Amino acid sequence: MLTIDALREYGANVDEGLSRCINNEALYLRLVGTVVDEKSFDRLHEALSENNLDEAFEAAHALKGALGNLAITPIYDKVVEITELLRARTKMDYSSLEDEIKAKREELRKLI
Repeated sequence: MLTIDALREYGANVDEGLSRCINNEALYLRLVGTVVDEKSFDRLHEALSENNLDEAFEAAHALKGALGNLAITPIYDKVVEITELLRARTKMDYSSLEDEIKAKREELRKLI
């Protein structure tokens, strides 16, 4: 079961995330529980697989907003990195960043 303490141990900035949810712990935990299934993770992967940097940027930018609002820092930091590379239309192998995002997402999924 997802708890505030588990999220703190995971590395989320819980105080910041809670403040954005008017300190409603139940709301915050519910929203965090839904973010792991955010469709933009799949959109990002598919777009990068197709080398579609524009679509990948859109997906990464959407994730950045969702993760940033909840202060899910371990995933957010990597998503910010990939978002900025895509904003600059950097042609590179994104697989290592994708792997890091996927690993942190799975860590969060296990907490839920």
